[in-house]
Amino acid sequence: MRSLAKWHIWLGWLVGVPIAMWLATGLVMVARPIDEVRGDHLRRERPASPLVIPGSTLAAPEAGLKEMRVTMQDGRAVAILTTLDGATRRVDFATGAALAPLDAAAARALVAERIVGGEKVARVTLFPAERTPFDFRRPLAVWQVALTDGTNIYVGRDTGEIEAVRTRWWRAFDFAWGLHIMDLSEREDTSHPVLILFAALSLTGALIGCVLMFRRRKARPVAAGTK
Repeated sequence: MRSLAKWHIWLGWLVGVPIAMWLATGLVMVARPIDEVRGDHLRRERPASPLVIPGSTLAAPEAGLKEMRVTMQDGRAVAILTTLDGATRRVDFATGAALAPLDAAAARALVAERIVGGEKVARVTLFPAERTPFDFRRPLAVWQVALTDGTNIYVGRDTGEIEAVRTRWWRAFDFAWGLHIMDLSEREDTSHPVLILFAALSLTGALIGCVLMFRRRKARPVAAGTK
């Protein structure tokens, strides 16, 4: 036990300062909401205006577009259009013709083409935008292509793109992150009273421990009859 106590003291000297530093910097980072840190609260609200490109039928004023992204799919240019109300669709960029949403077979083929081991599929499931799985957490209709190794690939039904890859390690990391910031429900709130309180208490405890490292301990008297 005495040897363990000595090792504990030496390890305390070695890691005490970094622990106090991590806790102090952590407290600084959680003291204010991330939106305030980024200065988002200083931005003035502006009414949303549609994306308009003169002469373009895709980005005409009446289309009410928020964003247009052009990418190559199956050897042709495809425009992925997002309207001001959040709806998403894709069209042939050259002709403007609407393209059909991806079906299960197309989603499976896309994963097999673009993901290592993507041909080892356990199941394919469609999730609507309002009921996506927790490890996706975006309001977008997606096909969940579950691989046999536990990886979930999310393919946008209306975008024709791989929107997210969630491995088993990603889900473990996401759970650990939720514990780290004490927000298991959404795993996004990095500044709330409970987290700030425990960060402050932990920092106080670490600083007290660092101070106590300088205290000299008096040797205990040896009891009679012992060596």
